Amino acid sequence: MVTRPPAGTIPEGPGSYQFKDALGRVIYVGKASSLRQRLSNYFQDPRNMHPRTAQMVATAATVEWIEVRNEVEALMLEWSLIKQHRPRFNIRLRDDKSYPFLAVTLDEQFPRALVMRGRKRKGTRYFGPYAHAYAIRDTLDLLLRSFPIRTCSPGKFNEHQRLGRPCLLFHIEKCSGPCVGEIEEGPYRQLVDELCDFLDGNTDDVVARLDGDMRAAAKEMEYERAARLRDRLHAVQRAIEKQQMVAETNEDLDVIGIADDELEAAVQVFFVRRGRVVGRKGFVLDKVEDVSAGGLVDRILEAMYGDEPPLGVPKQVLVPTTSADVATYEEWLTHLRGSRVQIRVPQRGDKRGLHETVTRNAKEEFNRHRLRRAGDHNARSRALTELQDMLSLPEAPLRIECYDMAHLQGTDYVGSMVVLEDGLPNKREYRRFKVKDVPGNDDYAAMEEVLTRRLTAYLNERDHPLDEELEEGVRRRPRRFQYPPQLLLVDGGKGQLAVAERVVATLGLTDEIPIASLAKRFEEVYVPGRSEPVNVPRGSEALFMLQRIRDEAHRFANTFHRELRDKRMTTSALDGIAGLGETRKKRLTQVMGGVSAVKKASLDDLRALSFLPDAVADAVYAKFHPPA
Repeated sequence: MVTRPPAGTIPEGPGSYQFKDALGRVIYVGKASSLRQRLSNYFQDPRNMHPRTAQMVATAATVEWIEVRNEVEALMLEWSLIKQHRPRFNIRLRDDKSYPFLAVTLDEQFPRALVMRGRKRKGTRYFGPYAHAYAIRDTLDLLLRSFPIRTCSPGKFNEHQRLGRPCLLFHIEKCSGPCVGEIEEGPYRQLVDELCDFLDGNTDDVVARLDGDMRAAAKEMEYERAARLRDRLHAVQRAIEKQQMVAETNEDLDVIGIADDELEAAVQVFFVRRGRVVGRKGFVLDKVEDVSAGGLVDRILEAMYGDEPPLGVPKQVLVPTTSADVATYEEWLTHLRGSRVQIRVPQRGDKRGLHETVTRNAKEEFNRHRLRRAGDHNARSRALTELQDMLSLPEAPLRIECYDMAHLQGTDYVGSMVVLEDGLPNKREYRRFKVKDVPGNDDYAAMEEVLTRRLTAYLNERDHPLDEELEEGVRRRPRRFQYPPQLLLVDGGKGQLAVAERVVATLGLTDEIPIASLAKRFEEVYVPGRSEPVNVPRGSEALFMLQRIRDEAHRFANTFHRELRDKRMTTSALDGIAGLGETRKKRLTQVMGGVSAVKKASLDDLRALSFLPDAVADAVYAKFHPPA
């Protein structure tokens, strides 16, 4: 474990600090406006620190720092060190997906347009990124009729230059034929510049120029040239229609949407230039370090703009929330752009709606990411094997049951039981419980009642199997709890685990049913006989499976609780009165002016109603005026 540096040796100024392990590898990089104040937070009682931070400090052997002049330089230094060392305890990008860009090779004599992935290279303009390569090819196919620049490889270009014959693209007017001298370098460069301007969002100038040239050609009776310009104009207009208009035509902004849980975050970014969405990007982050929502946004900004962004830095960046260091990040981005950049949270209007759209995309991608992991047979097999090893189970837990409770200030107490079989939800086996014997707000007592009822039912079905010699006409009891769990999981910490342990011991099932608990706050797994949580690695398939069944139990319990609460809130005091059906009930409350008025009405007033028989009127009166 790293030891605290001598007093007074840590500078008070801004800078970046690096924790290293015993082998000298950098395991965490951070930044601070005051190194002395920030580093002092790491040298305290580990019980007062977040578990992830405590684990990092315990792993580290030394700490070093680099002092700089201001907070912006500290931010830039931190990012360069993270990119260089890729520390294990820093938030990192786990999605290895490579997004395609539309690239224009400006460093060639006759630039070409093509789809490119991977590392960016100098001398090339990049537009995008796009979600799919076919989207680039569709856009490029439309634009080549208006801006017929070459798309061939250097080898093919040189071959046709040697042969003196153009390729098919020239004959279908999707290339201007620079390989055979059909166009000079100057006019060709003008086509390339116009294409880049169009992809940058400067569509109005291109449309106006094409329209003017077309009309001028028609006026001079050059009808063939006018027809070609007309076709180019229509192709440009179709390409413009493919770009969604989401803001004012002079606005450049990036919109960041986030969906996350305790371990991961899915990020979606829409790139808007001159009011149009010109590209989008998505990635998944592994939340290794303990960060707030604002701190997560800071890390995303570093990942997006730390390397040279292909579309540059816009005037505005819309984010879901900001941190206390937002001014530092604005100053950093302003330095990169060369003019003022704002980072803000949209509150109303079109920008708020656009941000909600991007966030919705992030949530959908996050769900798809989790479903991909859940649906992978190999991943499920690894998860079950990991659980068996980490929890020291006698066999792989092919049936896992998880329990959760839900209530509102002690009312409508319910419990849920969800089941994973072979790593997949088996909704036919889900069960829900109304808690009957727990007055007030007591999660432990409610959990004990639910577990006792479930396991007692299992013992009854195990020890008293149904007779095959049932009499004819006797209905066979449904066997709803005949299978025991190979892992019983409760949502909570050591308290809930102690309850489950007590119930299992009382029923004599300690040797038959293994139990564990999953604490939501720090994703810690506890098992009986250990005061410390089990080390289940972050990002492992085992922890993901436990998270998934815990979240499903929570959802199932809340759904049942909401149903009961809604049913109770819609229940009327007039329910259950003989002869008073829905139609009479509705008319009675309308005539009397509400249920309270019905309660206060005299017997004569009720009998005076023509639609209410005397027997029903007597029953209504008796309901609210019982004999003393």
